[in-house]
Amino acid sequence: MKIVLVNTKAPGGAYVACQRLCDALKKQGIDVSFVVIKATKWNFLWERFCIWVNNRFSRKNLFAVSIANTGTDISQLPAIQQADIIHLHWINQGGLSLRNIEQLQALGKPIVWTMHDMWPFTGICHHAHNCEKYKSQCSACPQIAGRLASEVFNKKLNQWKNIHFVGCSQWISKLAESSHLTQKSKVKSIPNPIDTTCYRPIDKQDARRKLGLDEDKKYILFGAMNTTTPMKGFSYLCAADKLIQKDEVQYLVFGKNSADLAALLTHPVINMGYVSSDQRKALIYSAADVFVTPSLAENLPNMIMEAMACGTPCVGFHIGGIPEMINHMQNGYVAEYKNAADFAKGIEEVFKNDLFQEKALDKVINHYSESVIAQQYIQLYQSLLGK
Repeated sequence: MKIVLVNTKAPGGAYVACQRLCDALKKQGIDVSFVVIKATKWNFLWERFCIWVNNRFSRKNLFAVSIANTGTDISQLPAIQQADIIHLHWINQGGLSLRNIEQLQALGKPIVWTMHDMWPFTGICHHAHNCEKYKSQCSACPQIAGRLASEVFNKKLNQWKNIHFVGCSQWISKLAESSHLTQKSKVKSIPNPIDTTCYRPIDKQDARRKLGLDEDKKYILFGAMNTTTPMKGFSYLCAADKLIQKDEVQYLVFGKNSADLAALLTHPVINMGYVSSDQRKALIYSAADVFVTPSLAENLPNMIMEAMACGTPCVGFHIGGIPEMINHMQNGYVAEYKNAADFAKGIEEVFKNDLFQEKALDKVINHYSESVIAQQYIQLYQSLLGK
């Protein structure tokens, strides 16, 4: 059984999750390869240009949608030709066009598609937020002007056949089942895996000494690929921060633009910068008392999984797949959506409950470890090949 995983080369959780699945499958003895599509600058810019023109020359939501009008034909690559199953992941922003996906379908091989956001079952948006028009036809898109959403939706409707969709979370799988595009498909839910030998608990005091941190402080950790992106909800963390009345509290912040956040929080901030090393991230997670994610739209955040694997409880809003990861008041705290006061309460609950740490680790080992997730995908692959 030969599997090929496909993902656009782009910063973000989907690429990381795809690489982790590739590693997990290899450890189970599966013959798996990883095709990374490096979108050309021309393809990327042409797609954005077409969106910009159709959006009446407005840059609003320019990167919130994709129309897949450009991409790279990978159907003749040896890894694709030799594979028994083609497993797509995140393929947008110049990776694969609708035409390129059709070329893969023409090969007659089973296609699995792991949904890292909502794009596979909407017209053009990656996150529909409160809009439910994907349940019918995506007409009059609230994110951009023009008819692009309904046009792309109809193209997908004619093309989306014999694709086996997988949601990283039960949340996104249920949404896909309600879409007019994918409601006739059998949608499975399989989480992303994590290497628990890399992301593992490190003695908190040892981790703090190695990072040069105070051993007696309460550390709140916040991180994101780009910390200033509005959808990461930093404004709600700022509001919650004002409600935390503890002098010993400090923040650890990592990610792009993390240095810009210090002036916005009332408690001291230690900027860890952009961290690419898994080993250093595990050290930072282990040093923290709580990891917070005030994101306003999420599927199955890698960072929550990473933190919990290091025994660090998390606080997040009740959105997307977060409530599936954080068991409220058992291994962390799930706050009411966009409620900064409840978010602050969650942080304080984690501070005073040491039992959350052990249960956070147990959740990851039992639900997200490499062997657990790899076996679920192997069973899916075998069923598609009639084995």
